[in-house]
Amino acid sequence: MTVPVTGRSTTVKGPGRATLAGTVAVLGVLLVVSATAGLAIGSVQVPPGQVWGIVTHALGAGWTEPDWSGARETIVLDVRAPRVLLGAVVGAGLAVVGTAMQALLRNPLAEPYLLGVSSGASLGAVLVIVFGVNLLGTVSLSAAAFVGALGALLLVYATARSGGRITSVRLVLAGVAIAAVLTALLDLLLLTTDRGNQAREVLAWTLGGLGGVNWGMLWLPSTALASGIGILLAQARNLNLLLAGEEAATTMGLDVARFRARMFVLLSLITGVLVAAAGPIGFVGLILPHIVRLFVGGDHRRVLPTAALGGAVFLIWADIAARTVAAPLEIPVGVLTALCGGPFFLWLMRRDARRGTERGAV
Repeated sequence: MTVPVTGRSTTVKGPGRATLAGTVAVLGVLLVVSATAGLAIGSVQVPPGQVWGIVTHALGAGWTEPDWSGARETIVLDVRAPRVLLGAVVGAGLAVVGTAMQALLRNPLAEPYLLGVSSGASLGAVLVIVFGVNLLGTVSLSAAAFVGALGALLLVYATARSGGRITSVRLVLAGVAIAAVLTALLDLLLLTTDRGNQAREVLAWTLGGLGGVNWGMLWLPSTALASGIGILLAQARNLNLLLAGEEAATTMGLDVARFRARMFVLLSLITGVLVAAAGPIGFVGLILPHIVRLFVGGDHRRVLPTAALGGAVFLIWADIAARTVAAPLEIPVGVLTALCGGPFFLWLMRRDARRGTERGAV
């Protein structure tokens, strides 16, 4: 990917519109198929045709004659549908946040989970849960998670930035160190609380999962995702400018410090809301941006929507695997995403180290 800077315009070279349209179409079909599978697969198997019958009937379509039991309808509409939708929203949101972080920090390893942002959000949310703080009503958990995420992100950024630049190694080390401290504080909080049952529930939540969701829990993460994607798409040109470097972006008229500060607040808000809804789920924001760039190039007007679709598909299937691999035991979905993301992270580290060696040799 090249970012030539000429005059007052910046062009990010990549595949053409036909490739973008084809990629979006394929991902759209995969999302529909994945959602259908998420509604059909489980301890009670529901045929895909019957799934569509239940969904269309609930939406008021008159061309389907109910031939299913009330129990199956309850399973599809009240148990699995909110879970599948939350998985799609969280997967899309984490992928978008990871894409934007990698551009803002100009670092391919930037991702909410690796940088300790998810740990900060988790600590904020757990403080609200354990101490029963409810000053803001139903959004208290998300607000506390947002404050924790923003604080962690700013701390990592300040720690990793030295001499006006951030290296991949320094960023990851700062993120890992701060995440370890925040996780230790969270564990200490859980160990010292006198609410044993609540501590066990919170501990399970910190592994990341989509269980126990209902329709009333979807409006906030859905709103955060829609608003976040809209704002980031409007700022896609500025994200593209940062690919050329801070000096080039400043020359092109971008106030880098102010723009980065605004984006940090936005990304922390999205991350906080998503973590409050599903717990910390790692590596989605690392894997998906790199994969979709292979198909649509580096222009954020293309990467952001395709990463969102890819993240939704990825997390839906991860949740299906979490429910079925060890059935009747349910594996936390965050464990499965870590099993996928860990090797991918090591490959990226190895690739960047190899590229650095080659540049040094030249």
